[in-house]
Parts: sequence; structure tokens; C-alpha cells
Amino acid sequence: MKLQMLKGKIHRAIVTQAELHYVGSITLDVELMKAAGIREYEQVHIVDIDNGARFETYVIAGTERGIVCLNGAAARMVQTGDRVIIMAYCYMDESEAEEHKPKVVLLGEDNKVMKISSYEKHGKLM
Repeated sequence: MKLQMLKGKIHRAIVTQAELHYVGSITLDVELMKAAGIREYEQVHIVDIDNGARFETYVIAGTERGIVCLNGAAARMVQTGDRVIIMAYCYMDESEAEEHKPKVVLLGEDNKVMKISSYEKHGKLM
């Protein structure tokens, strides 16, 4: 049996741009991608903390420091300045899942990394 598990998460990213007239995706700072173990063109789930919207798209690597830009139809789901959670998942068998630890990247102002963890419990990022 394969389980879908959280692989990497960027928590509380600030949306820096929303570009409606662009091919759909999310453009992310490549350093944030590396920190969370998210690859270019990988599918991600996005949750907007400010409005509750939940949607899926794929990632394009951005060279601009701190960029979090929703493109195409996804741009309609957010406002510049909203805080979002970006999550990537992977499939693994039960034995892999027993040992698996996701990469959790907590961001502060200007989308700077405050903390990287591999452990998360309700209400706590360790």
C-alpha cells in the first residue's frame, strides 16, 4: 500500500505578486524551494490563510529573492500580501512512512527563513 505523505512545506509565505495574464503556476524563490525540498514543476497544494482558499498548481523556480507569485487562474485565489502555506506531497510505502520526516520551513517578514524543521505537532513547530 502507498501512502500520500507531506514531503515539504513552506509555512506563512507572503504573496508578493499575482499575475493573472501568465501561464498558470506559482513562482517561488529557488532558495525557499531548496529549503523545503520542492522541485521545479512539482505539484503543490496552496492554502491561503487570509481567505481560506485551497487550490493546486505547479512550481516554477524564481530567481528573485523572496518571490511568491501566483500566476494565471491561481492569481484569482489570492491577494498580494496574503499569507499562504505551500505543501508538496509524495507517495511512499508504510515502512518508509514510519521513518519519514517532512521539511517544514517557517517564514518571517520579507519571506525570510526563520526556522527549518522536520517535526511538526499541533500548535508547535519544533
